[in-house]
Amino acid sequence: MSKFLNSFLSIFLLFSTNSFSQSNVPYPNKPIRIIVPFAAGGAGDTAARVLSQKLSTILNQSVLIENRPGAGAQIGTQFVASSAPDGYTILAGSSAIVVNPALNATTATYHPEKDFTPIVIGATQPMVIVVNQALGIKNFNQLKEIAIKQKLSFASAGAGTQPHVACERIFNGLWKLNIPHIPYKGISPAITGLVGGEVPIYCGAPVGITQFVKQGKLQVLLVTSDARVANFPDTPTVIELGLPEMKDDIWQGFFAPAKTPLAIIQKLNQALNQALKSPEVIEKLEQNDFVMLGGTPKQASDFISSEVVRWGKIANEVSALPMQ
Repeated sequence: MSKFLNSFLSIFLLFSTNSFSQSNVPYPNKPIRIIVPFAAGGAGDTAARVLSQKLSTILNQSVLIENRPGAGAQIGTQFVASSAPDGYTILAGSSAIVVNPALNATTATYHPEKDFTPIVIGATQPMVIVVNQALGIKNFNQLKEIAIKQKLSFASAGAGTQPHVACERIFNGLWKLNIPHIPYKGISPAITGLVGGEVPIYCGAPVGITQFVKQGKLQVLLVTSDARVANFPDTPTVIELGLPEMKDDIWQGFFAPAKTPLAIIQKLNQALNQALKSPEVIEKLEQNDFVMLGGTPKQASDFISSEVVRWGKIANEVSALPMQ
């Protein structure tokens, strides 16, 4: 009996010690996955890859990018919402984390505030309206004139995305014109379609456009920020064009599943803020017209709450439009 008891105690102590040591292992002690809910080559993918390289150095741990596109970013976003809250699976989320539930309240598979803990809002980027030079127009007002006279269509990175909604609000709402929407599976395919003449108009992030503008193949007609951007200094803003209600940016942030320990959130927040201040990250992201942000988890959480309210109002507005 004594021998059995001693064996039992030895096993108990072994498991107790292992359990204790595992719960006190410094974070991170294995690779971190950053889930990008969009196809490779887009704005969110670009930002995540640039930051992941610096994050890996800061945390002294591998940081891997995994693209899980589909359903307007809902597939990848839901995957993170359902992941273990241990800090090893985080979301490189964009405005879509709020936009999708606002526009699809009855079918959304997650809630942006209940299912996630915000880590940081890293950067913002304006949207653009771009046309193929074959249209022969140079400014935004000319686009309206030609759209009245002939059948046009516009591309975006997917149905229900922020750029899709923005252009529906302009073309369908403000102009009262029926300009059909052509959804593509990501930014890169949409821009390829625009350059190749499959579709004459593109609404979306400016990633990947600059080279074609310099080649004279594309013309940027407006940016949705309140200030002009460096890559397109001659392109007016929505404020200058008398459309202040259309001011909107695509923001990029990082999110952990709900109930992730605060200590992990704080460590990731500190590391991401450090990465956002590094010269190499700033240089690479500014090349794609990103504006660096950063801040605390509380500031990120407050921002998401304000976006939920704002997009609730926009959803009510667009629900009255016969969106394509």
